Amino acid sequence: MARMSSEKSTAPAAAPLLTVGFDLDMTLIDSRPGIKAAYQALSAETGTFIDADEAITRLGPPLEEELAFWFPEAQIPAVADRYREMYPTHAIAPTPAMPGAREAIEAVQALGGRAIVVTAKHEPNARLHLKHLGIEPDAIVGWLWAEAKAGALREYGAQVYVGDHVGDVRGARAAGALSVTVPTGPCPEPELRAAGADVVLADLTALPAWLAEYVRTQEAAEAVQAAQAAEEPQEVQAAREV
Repeated sequence: MARMSSEKSTAPAAAPLLTVGFDLDMTLIDSRPGIKAAYQALSAETGTFIDADEAITRLGPPLEEELAFWFPEAQIPAVADRYREMYPTHAIAPTPAMPGAREAIEAVQALGGRAIVVTAKHEPNARLHLKHLGIEPDAIVGWLWAEAKAGALREYGAQVYVGDHVGDVRGARAAGALSVTVPTGPCPEPELRAAGADVVLADLTALPAWLAEYVRTQEAAEAVQAAQAAEEPQEVQAAREV
C-alpha cells in the first residue's frame, strides 16, 4: 500500500490557493543515465541479460513491469528489492535535472503555491535525486503510478499535475486536476494529446510563463464570480443556500 509523506510536513494542511503536482522521471529529472547504470550493475550481479538501452526507453511505469521483460515472475520481488538497494550507488550521481526543473518548482512557490512530487519511484530514491540536485518541493509522495496518483493529488488539493507520460495524464484526470504535459519522456506530443492532456508544453522552461497566465485567468474568473454574487438579489442568494 502506498504511503503518503512530505519533506516539510507530515500531512497536508488546508490546500493553498495553488498546488501543482509534478512527476519525477523524465519530467523533473533525466533519469536515463542513472537507470541505465543501475540496470547494468544488476545484470552483472545476477548474470541475467538486461538490455539497458531498451529499458530506458520505457521509463514511467513501476519497476516490476520492466523487470518482467528479463526475469521469471517468481524472481521479480527479490530482484526489485535488490535493484532498489543498488540504485543509490549507481543512479543518483549520473542523473541530471531536466531543463527548467528547478525553476518550475520555484515558480509555483513564488506564486504562494505548493509544489509536490508524486512519482511511481521508490520514495527514498526519489528523495535522494531531488536532494542531490538541490530541487526542493514541498512534499514528495512515492510508489504511485497512473490512476493511483489521484489519491495523493486529491489529498494535497492539486489543481494541476505536470508529467511526461500518458500514465500521468490518467492520474491527473482521475484526480480532477488539469493535465499539463511535456514530451520529454517516452510519449510524444500526439500520444499525450490523444490520452487527454489539457496542455502540452515543449519542456519545463515554458512552465513559469504558462503558470503565471493560468493563475491570472483563475483569479479573473473568481473576481467575476464574486462580482456576480454580490449583484444577486438577497432572495436569490437565499435560494442558492437552501
